[in-house]
Amino acid sequence: MIHIQSPIISASDLLTLSDSSAFVLIDARFGKENYYKSHLQGALHVDLNNQLSDIKADFADGGRHPLPAAKRFSELLESLGISQTSHVVVYDDKNGANAAARFWWMMKAVGHEKIQVLDGGMDAAIQAGFPVSSEVEKTPAKGTYKADQWQLPIADISEIDEVSQDKNYLIIDVRENERYRGEKEPIDLVAGHIPGAMNIPFASNLDHKGFFLSPIELKAKYEEALEGKSAENIIVHCGSGVTACHTLLALAHAGMEIPKLYVGSWSEWSRNGREIATELG
Repeated sequence: MIHIQSPIISASDLLTLSDSSAFVLIDARFGKENYYKSHLQGALHVDLNNQLSDIKADFADGGRHPLPAAKRFSELLESLGISQTSHVVVYDDKNGANAAARFWWMMKAVGHEKIQVLDGGMDAAIQAGFPVSSEVEKTPAKGTYKADQWQLPIADISEIDEVSQDKNYLIIDVRENERYRGEKEPIDLVAGHIPGAMNIPFASNLDHKGFFLSPIELKAKYEEALEGKSAENIIVHCGSGVTACHTLLALAHAGMEIPKLYVGSWSEWSRNGREIATELG
């Protein structure tokens, strides 16, 4: 039996869903060309840049991947044949850290319950025997989805200004340690981190095989790091508001409340003249 309350689904459980009429499979890998080459059979593609973001000309305005309006996202869901009762599973090829976790967060943020991320991604499904295809998938019948606002908590740069040095709050930076420390910055203009932020790389949510740690392991890990702080006093960010969702997903998998997402993340903070901290000698 599939436990919908879990935000993670195994490849073996995915196999049992493929014949369900209420099941929708979403491919969130980067680059539509990769989808056309090969994808899990029946999967429909979503594009991070064009459909899951509202990218501005100046990344100082919201970062590299600002959220689109909730209404626009609901229209995307309808075009994918998704309604409020649909059971949706999303995958990518980056252990959930590319756009799969972002899509999961966005669906949770419009109030959807039956949304899960495929543990281990596309490779795990293939290894479990899920069929792949390079065929153009049939356009689904339009779904019915109404949403006009994001329901999960979101932080903006003004709130970060106010709480970054407040000991009652915790800002979690999920980027790789080298970027946090200021040793390198392969994407944004400046290396370093938001003053007061704690570094918990998103990759630490996974085991050595690239699967999510168990809920028990994740809960123990984050309860120690959060030191009793409530979700409303915790803000999670990354480079552009995408991989931060991986940690929000991990917290949900652990049965913990989902804290705030700072969507603008480092790509916005570092372009707005804010103080930058490093851990260089």
